[in-house]
Amino acid sequence: MHFKTINIKYKSKFILLLLLTLLINSCTESYNLQTNTYEEAIVIEATLTNELKKQEIKITKTARFEDEGTTTETGATVVIKDDLSNEYVFTEQSDRYVSEVEFQAIAGRQYHLEVKTKDGKVYESSTETLTTVSPITEIVPTAVTKNKEGLGVQINVNSYDPTGTSKYYRYEYEETFKIVAPKWSSERAIVTGPQRITVQQDNDPNKKICYATKKSTDIIITSTNSLTEDRVNFPVRFIKEDDYIIAQRYSILITQYVENQEAYAFHKIMKEMATSSSVLSPKQPGVLSGNIRCTSNVDEKVIGYFDVTSVSSQRIFFNYTDLFPPTNTPAYLNPCENVSYRYCFQLNANPPCDGPALISGIQSNAITYLAGEGSANYTMVDAACGDCTTFASNIIPSFWKD
Repeated sequence: MHFKTINIKYKSKFILLLLLTLLINSCTESYNLQTNTYEEAIVIEATLTNELKKQEIKITKTARFEDEGTTTETGATVVIKDDLSNEYVFTEQSDRYVSEVEFQAIAGRQYHLEVKTKDGKVYESSTETLTTVSPITEIVPTAVTKNKEGLGVQINVNSYDPTGTSKYYRYEYEETFKIVAPKWSSERAIVTGPQRITVQQDNDPNKKICYATKKSTDIIITSTNSLTEDRVNFPVRFIKEDDYIIAQRYSILITQYVENQEAYAFHKIMKEMATSSSVLSPKQPGVLSGNIRCTSNVDEKVIGYFDVTSVSSQRIFFNYTDLFPPTNTPAYLNPCENVSYRYCFQLNANPPCDGPALISGIQSNAITYLAGEGSANYTMVDAACGDCTTFASNIIPSFWKD
């Protein structure tokens, strides 16, 4: 099982699938895109925050269903301007555009985005201002039982804006968890000849404990607009009690974005599209309209939103035993069943020889040694059970606390 870090600043591919199955917003009108047609459009993902950092913007193009990935729009001129005539230029770096200097959105100042592609098309956003700063006050993990999911840990985020002007919230999270290889051994088998295996007492102890990180992929939003107070107590993440990611030690970093009503509506429509069971479902929410328009050609299509938002982040840690009995600790990611290999190489032997498969498994790092040095049978196990670095990192994260 492999864990990958997923970048989700709106999730380009997700937006593109929505476009292909539902609709595209043009500069002057919106229309349904038939599932058997394809028309290229630009996708602009831009979130300017009040964090002092190098801000990032992604510009891609829509893709067909059969396409494996998205195409980055290269060679564009990207700039954010404010109402004091400050200009923040972005340069192309890998699959995104990054500001040349660190800067942050400042309360009361107006910002707008300008993008000019290498073929001369110009896109501009509406003018936006920074939303109210409303920090996260607390992240609370609680053991709860849900009707469908059963027992698990519910992670809620709390915040409070006494001015009552925040109201619209979007969340992302990054979770990191500790992995302990259950069948790590101080011994390791190496192939020293065409039909020879040597067992050494020098296996790396750093292969026993690893850490994996995953980022959220859903659109997570909530609003306090219908409440008497602008107070958030919102369930951001639920993890089943038998999920291995909480078996040892678990950490989650939750980021809260305070959005304006228009940005919230944009994300709400995206979320409803994503959860609709069919493109013909009556749940279709209508037009996906952002705040970015093409100014050089009224017929040019564009999808995206320039979001100027205040941000607050907080991280917590907990162990499995902080919430559940140690007797219920979740099983490892792999069954880790011992496999016996008959260490011989004769053709047509009865029972068959496993020597070639054993040699190949060790050389490809698919299996790892448990026992059997010098015997007719070697006991091996899947590499992931004795070497967690086959699918995760053994580098302790800088923020990690035991």
